[in-house]
Amino acid sequence: MSDSAGGKEIAPYDPRSHARDRGRVERGFWTKVRRTLGRVPFVEEAVAAYFCATDRDTPLQVKAILMGALAYFVIPTDMIPDFIAVLGFTDDAAVFYAALRVVAPHIRDQHRDRAHEALDGIEAEAD
Repeated sequence: MSDSAGGKEIAPYDPRSHARDRGRVERGFWTKVRRTLGRVPFVEEAVAAYFCATDRDTPLQVKAILMGALAYFVIPTDMIPDFIAVLGFTDDAAVFYAALRVVAPHIRDQHRDRAHEALDGIEAEAD
């Protein structure tokens, strides 16, 4: 199957995996964002990806790819546990950026604007 942005082949859609990943993201994404804000350089991109993945206009396959990458970010026990200094988020970043390369045209300015606003709100809560 190809996406709507240039006809590139992207991953096939698996409804069970997508539902599992979406559940993980819904349960833990914002908590993880709050804990990692200021410590993980790709948090703003992850939040923009979240808003893209939850946008009703985003193609289903793109949503599935983004939810898979975001679920990996949320899960605390991945290849390199997040509590390991310096290295803890390198695997998360690699997975996230690999997914982003495939679906980048779908993350629009409106998703980035919402991410910026959400992170500003979280920072204001912390002050």
